[in-house]
Amino acid sequence: MEYELVKSAHIFAVISWMIGFLYLPRLMVYHADAEPSGEHSETLKIMERRLMRGIMTPAMIATWIFGIWLATIMGVWPDIWLWIKLTIVFGFTVGHFWLAGQMKTFANDTNNKSARFYRLVNEVPAVALICIILLVVVKPF
Repeated sequence: MEYELVKSAHIFAVISWMIGFLYLPRLMVYHADAEPSGEHSETLKIMERRLMRGIMTPAMIATWIFGIWLATIMGVWPDIWLWIKLTIVFGFTVGHFWLAGQMKTFANDTNNKSARFYRLVNEVPAVALICIILLVVVKPF
């Protein structure tokens, strides 16, 4: 029963975190095109902050906690696929903090990146998520 509950919590946390990774860069696409300090820009700042603080950061923390707990229950620490997956998850964590930094540039009205740049950023999490799913389900190594 512990395994099923921890696995369920881990899946919920990962899905929540990924929703943020797919939505926040999309908000930044719109924000990059918005007039700095305009009404639309100010609304997007609030949306970005709430998404990061209310969903993404708690989901990131929960993903790591339940993921480590799950790997311990399963006894898969020696498995290579797990370490590759953890490397990708570490990359997501770095990306999380990078996005938080980008939010600060928008909050200060100093963003210098284009909407096209954020459209490209928006594709990276989807590709990485596909890799993680394949590693977990197929366990090729």
